[in-house]
Amino acid sequence: MGEKLLLHNLKTMDDRVVDIAIEDGRISAVTATAPGIVRGAPAFDGSGLYVSSGWIDLHAHTFPEFDPYGDEIDEIGVRQGVATVVDAGSCGANRIAELAASGTHARTNLLAFLNVSRIGLARIDELSDLAWIDEAAAVEAVRRHPDFVVGLKARISRSVVGGNGIQPLRLARKLSDATRLPLMVHIGSGPPAIGDILPLLRQGDILTHYLHGKPNRPFDALSGPLHALREAVERGVRLDVGHGTASFSFAVAEAALRHGIVPDTISSDIYRGNRINGPVYSLANVMTKFLALGYPLRDIVAAVTSRAAASLGRPELGRIREGDASMLTLFEVKRESITLYDSEGAVRKAEHRIEPKGVVIYGSFFPCEIRA
Repeated sequence: MGEKLLLHNLKTMDDRVVDIAIEDGRISAVTATAPGIVRGAPAFDGSGLYVSSGWIDLHAHTFPEFDPYGDEIDEIGVRQGVATVVDAGSCGANRIAELAASGTHARTNLLAFLNVSRIGLARIDELSDLAWIDEAAAVEAVRRHPDFVVGLKARISRSVVGGNGIQPLRLARKLSDATRLPLMVHIGSGPPAIGDILPLLRQGDILTHYLHGKPNRPFDALSGPLHALREAVERGVRLDVGHGTASFSFAVAEAALRHGIVPDTISSDIYRGNRINGPVYSLANVMTKFLALGYPLRDIVAAVTSRAAASLGRPELGRIREGDASMLTLFEVKRESITLYDSEGAVRKAEHRIEPKGVVIYGSFFPCEIRA
């Protein structure tokens, strides 16, 4: 018999109270709370805690060599309640093998979007030279890492593309066709204009930073979404938060909620600087901001579990089912006054905070070490 673990008396997002038995790294039973599902198993009493499938941070940066835009995988993973961290384009074809290798030494499950620029974030203008968009190298990188690379990342904003305008996105679209992988597209200050970017996105692509407060946003003066954004949503483009240091505005998020343009996925765009100094701190902190905005807890959790898993094409990461690998997050909604900040220094007060308590990955339990 292999290793066993029993999680006792946990509340699910559909308001059941369950025990979850784990054997050999897989979920062996999910039942109404009762003693003795697995005799002799180490037990964790989860009274007062919620359980969900393991949180997924769809947009993070985990390659410390690219300072300051990187961090240690487990610092923003299991220590913060996140079971799966998805690196959002830190590395292109030049160094994706190094990133993949680092994931084998982490407790956190690591996946990645491949930067369409072969140099990745070695420079922050990685699309300013079109020669760096090397189709043959990208295709080979995807071929070598089929279980690790889940999509392509293109940062389409002025400081990244330089004078190349929309052309890097057109080339990224071609790479997407060649690899049959979706695009995650970063938006920010223009040019290129948001109205030129959105029509190039297809079903299954991901628009990240869609709640940023810069002038080139997909909302018209906070009064409502651009027609091109509604069209993108209708054809199946997914909306991702990607909070980051400069890409989340409370005012824009409130306008989006009024008009029903809600995120498919909530992600942090976390790296060492904005983890330690804010305004991100952790995925849980970003989730708490959406709780303060009035989003239902169930929708917030779905945005970091089942909907994130769907965006990755890995539905098994977003469910709790007998026979599946055990990827779980245990958390509390704590009644506590908290001050929250967006990327522009705007403040909101909240009376509840989402606080992770532990993560189970392949049968191993890791307590969380949230520091903010």
